Amino acid sequence: MRVATWNINSVRLRAPLLRQVVDELDPDILCLQETKTPDEHFPHEAAEALGFSHRIITGMKGYNGVAVLSRHPLTRIPDWQDWCGKGDCRHLGVAVDLPGGPLEVHNFYVPAGGDVPDREVNIKFAHKLDFVAEVTAWTAARGPVRRSVLVGDLNIAPMEHDVWSHKQMLGVVSHTPVEVEAMARWIAAGNWYDALRHFVPADQKLYTWWSYRAKDWRATDRGRRLDHIWVSQDLAGGLRRHAVLKDARDWPQTSDHVPVLMEISF
Repeated sequence: MRVATWNINSVRLRAPLLRQVVDELDPDILCLQETKTPDEHFPHEAAEALGFSHRIITGMKGYNGVAVLSRHPLTRIPDWQDWCGKGDCRHLGVAVDLPGGPLEVHNFYVPAGGDVPDREVNIKFAHKLDFVAEVTAWTAARGPVRRSVLVGDLNIAPMEHDVWSHKQMLGVVSHTPVEVEAMARWIAAGNWYDALRHFVPADQKLYTWWSYRAKDWRATDRGRRLDHIWVSQDLAGGLRRHAVLKDARDWPQTSDHVPVLMEISF
């Protein structure tokens, strides 16, 4: 089973790029974030043409939105939450119908948090922390996860080598201690396993995002690992390979995030 995640940054604008993702990664399940379109305008035809006959989406005009595209039947998990009471389409939980039993997949788009890492003066940062806290409490209430995968643009780069400069990024939203600690509590609440770091040791650089502002993003390489794939502990032994499609950052009209893949055996 190959599960991929990509913050596509407008699915209607970048629908043609989905073909390249499929050609490079051949995912069975593709989770998208920042689809930026209401459900009635989602490009179902493009997804269907790529073999994703099963789709569950939740979107809104202009921003946010998540989608799960699959080659296997899907069922939406009924205990959906309206995080922070905003109704802003940042989470989908689905059950994937597989021969050995359903696989639970959660697709998240965590708020970015604005520019100032102070909840008292920045309501966007407060929203981000509140969002993660609510998700953590929900995860703890459900108990340790099993046969589950969580993916998405979580907008937190937790480890020293998830950012280009640990020292310079400590005061920058996405790598501040309060965010890193919040993510650690979320992981602990579900006993999640960081699948990407299974393959890339913690002392090695690992990025999935490079700013549009960089004129030569490859040369400066000031990246961050904002996109994650976590698995339940019972799936950790089945991890087979990963891929970070770095070349996608050079595609015409591409996202500032790149697709990430995990292959798992059951």
